[in-house]
Amino acid sequence: MSLIPATILTGFLGSGKTTLLKRVLSEAHGQKIAIIENEFGEENIDNDILVSDTQEQIVQMSNGCICCTIREDLRSALQLLAAKKRKGLLDFDRVVIETTGLADPGPVAQTFFMDDEIAESYLLDSILTLVDAKHAEQQLDDRQEARRQVGFADQIFISKTDLVGKDEVEALVHRLKHMNPRAPQKAVHFGDVPIRDVFDLRGFNLNAKLDIDPDFLKEDEHDHAHGHDHDHDHEHGEHCDHPHHHAHDDDVKSFVFRSDRAFDPLKLEDFLGAIVNIYGPRMLRYKGVLNMKGTARKVIFQGVHQLMGSDLGPEWAEGEARQSKMVFIGIDLPRDIFLQGLEQCLV
Repeated sequence: MSLIPATILTGFLGSGKTTLLKRVLSEAHGQKIAIIENEFGEENIDNDILVSDTQEQIVQMSNGCICCTIREDLRSALQLLAAKKRKGLLDFDRVVIETTGLADPGPVAQTFFMDDEIAESYLLDSILTLVDAKHAEQQLDDRQEARRQVGFADQIFISKTDLVGKDEVEALVHRLKHMNPRAPQKAVHFGDVPIRDVFDLRGFNLNAKLDIDPDFLKEDEHDHAHGHDHDHDHEHGEHCDHPHHHAHDDDVKSFVFRSDRAFDPLKLEDFLGAIVNIYGPRMLRYKGVLNMKGTARKVIFQGVHQLMGSDLGPEWAEGEARQSKMVFIGIDLPRDIFLQGLEQCLV
């Protein structure tokens, strides 16, 4: 049986996860989707689509989708679904896990890598995060869960943009980009999202492409040129050409390391092992395409918290600049320690 793709859907309370799911569940897209709801007395899909007093945990929908409400742990729900699929009792193509609005998606993502039984049945495709434009400012200021959800995302959907002004949306987009430059952002209206923007995003694929918003890299260079950090105030009347830049000092931040010099594999392994050991719980997502001494192929690595994996990618193309590029997204990570340490791992 080929691996079942899984998508984690997260977002703060009221951001529109349920609306998005209802669309996915009721649309005629020809895909059979199993939805797992991690519910803790939150508003959930049942109220509208399902009969809520049923004892049966798994309910089949009219368009072939399946809904599974879990009150115990995720692992057992995933195992149950995979077992039923293997035995031919349930037919579905993919799984979507809706986390509660207060959840940290990290442990959910880790389940797919740490648990052998789950890893043999499922492939984690991506983490989608919904952000409510009307309340985002407050939620991101007050709640670390909301900031973490942004840091983990492979794709960010911004809902309720019609309820706020254009400037507010722009400021929010800018803020989210600094927290997570690798997740594309899209405004969504009442959960109206084309299925292609939701599934098969391959956010956890070890691929040779590192998507970081190019504007973010430009700003990054601008900052290095001045030798100051993103979260440093501009002083001495210094000109700042990106307005909403310093309005927020979020604890979830990202930074990029780039170098044209090759890495020494042993030094890099030691250094990454050490920082993951110390800062792993605060490292949300990190990814890199690396130029390693001794191989003609790209080395691709990525991680979630303490879990890190790497793989050999394609060969560097003829005439292609062999540049290592890494992005780290985390909570109060000591940028200087990371950057200096990586610098010391270069040949």
